[in-house]
Amino acid sequence: MDERVTIAGRHVRLRSLHEGDLDRVTAIVTAPGVREWWPGYDGGRVAHELLDGHWFAVEHEGALIGVVGYWEEDDPDYRHAAIDVSLHPEWHGRGLGADTVRALARWLIDARGHRRLTIDPAAANARAIRCYERVGFRPVGVLRRYERAGAGWRDGLLMDLLAEELDP
Repeated sequence: MDERVTIAGRHVRLRSLHEGDLDRVTAIVTAPGVREWWPGYDGGRVAHELLDGHWFAVEHEGALIGVVGYWEEDDPDYRHAAIDVSLHPEWHGRGLGADTVRALARWLIDARGHRRLTIDPAAANARAIRCYERVGFRPVGVLRRYERAGAGWRDGLLMDLLAEELDP
């Protein structure tokens, strides 16, 4: 995506990421409480992976508090989108994660025409799973040894949401 996008949630504002956000985003994804779920990120990886036009800065009260992004499958027979999100731990427990996911989900459904969304937290990330369930995502199944975690692998939880299930 080349255009700049802004999406309003109830309490957050999502806007396209830009290079000026890299230091703050790197600080967010490497903070204790986040880096456990986003292993291996540094400034170079953030620049390489998160400036592709599919990632947004999450702002609350003028502060950049996190990032949220999406991936799309455009084959009309399988069309859907996936979401990933991370907020700095200072902002956990305030409902801002659910507001962020809900705002991006609504945009993906209304503006991008998706009928189904997925999200895949680590199976052990109970906080994230509760957040996504508040928005309407449901567990679909466990993705065994899904992602590298330190010297080993950990399971992921595949969750999905149909457009009509999105919590308003």
